[in-house]
Amino acid sequence: MPADIAFLASSAPDAQAALAELTTQYGTCPLDSAQVIVALGGDGFMLQTLHATQALDTPVYGMNRGTVGFMMNAYRTDGLLERLKQAEMAVLNPLRMRATRIDGTAADVLAINEVSLLRQGAQAAKLRIVVDGRQRLDELVCDGVILSTPAGSTAYNYSAHGPILPIGSDVLALTPVAAFRPRRWRGALLPKGSHVRFEVIDPAKRPVMADADSRSVRNVLSVDITSDQRISHKLLFDPGHGLEERLIREQFV
Repeated sequence: MPADIAFLASSAPDAQAALAELTTQYGTCPLDSAQVIVALGGDGFMLQTLHATQALDTPVYGMNRGTVGFMMNAYRTDGLLERLKQAEMAVLNPLRMRATRIDGTAADVLAINEVSLLRQGAQAAKLRIVVDGRQRLDELVCDGVILSTPAGSTAYNYSAHGPILPIGSDVLALTPVAAFRPRRWRGALLPKGSHVRFEVIDPAKRPVMADADSRSVRNVLSVDITSDQRISHKLLFDPGHGLEERLIREQFV
């Protein structure tokens, strides 16, 4: 792996200190001429980096200078060029969300981890779920619902008791958040190519917001979600510590 590295860092003090140390040791180059991007921070900063650089088709190697760091490698300053040379690649396709608001305007947002619909007020949300044009659930009364990729299945989805998905699986996890009716509904596994549509029932009385990787759209009327196969995010991991291994290991903790 040539040393054409672009270093990016979050605003956290530890990440900024790492940025200064690594650029002094290895130098840096502009993003548009880099052969690899090294992101310094936590998982949130990794998601920001992937979204910001998706047009470059440049692999991203993260080093943890944040908290959880599930998508990051261990931080070390020595041997970086050799680590990059030996790194394994995972390819992720994001979800494309089109959220239509009550006033008729719409927003298109990409999500690498998940799209979630959440109640916006004190009352529970009421949602209708349509998959590939077929109504699957006429009314879900809940605090919200999540549609997660395999990469995001250990994040919010897992906290809501959704399944962990192997990174190479062609499925999405549909997981309710505090479902009230149907009381025993635990969610579903859907093919990756599914077109999932959520329709908000009584949006004026029970307002709902849609969130795609922490980018929110308020007062939605409907949300359409598909997996965007045209966009591929390339993540690099140290051998034996890639997403596949981490997702398996997480299930035995």
